[in-house]
Amino acid sequence: MVAASSDPVRDGFAASLAYPGGNITGIAAVPEEWLGKRLELLKEALPKLSRVGVLWGADIDPRTESQLAGAARALGLELLRFEVRDPKDLGDAVGAAAKARVGALLVPGTPLFVLHREKIAVLLGKHRLPAISLWRSLAEAGLLMTYGPSFLDEFRRAATYVVKILKGAKPADLPIEHVTKFDLVINLKTAKTLGLTIPPALLLRTDQVIQ
Repeated sequence: MVAASSDPVRDGFAASLAYPGGNITGIAAVPEEWLGKRLELLKEALPKLSRVGVLWGADIDPRTESQLAGAARALGLELLRFEVRDPKDLGDAVGAAAKARVGALLVPGTPLFVLHREKIAVLLGKHRLPAISLWRSLAEAGLLMTYGPSFLDEFRRAATYVVKILKGAKPADLPIEHVTKFDLVINLKTAKTLGLTIPPALLLRTDQVIQ
């Protein structure tokens, strides 16, 4: 049973969401589906935004690229990609993004970037770049915004699966559900440091504000 799987069908762990088969069930969280939403939030926070950079790590699913490009086109944003194959590339990548005059950065929520979130936050501050990512921990580290699944809600829902299985239900017969609750986190301390004013309408929808 999983509480925050990526795409179990695509990854070959389940036959389908409705009828998983085998021994896998739980909650599916597909990060690629929220790429467009994170770009929308960046655009709302920064109305004049026209050029966005994305840090591109070796652990990112290649299928993400076309989805991200489509979301950027729909918002009228130019998207620039900056490769990060190793943690030592982070400084050069963020520096290159600043030199290219991107208005903001999209930082994927893959392990490479989560693990080095403190370093990324320092680099972003040095180059005065706002950024958005997936997991709350990156906003807590100093990124401007994050938008992604609520882990608290996912684990609460996962507990209902545990109860059903303990009562005799088979994982193969329990449909895999999608994430339904998302958290928007904004770091106002970072916004102030960058000289940004977050629109009040966006703040009203925020689940957590870091002062």
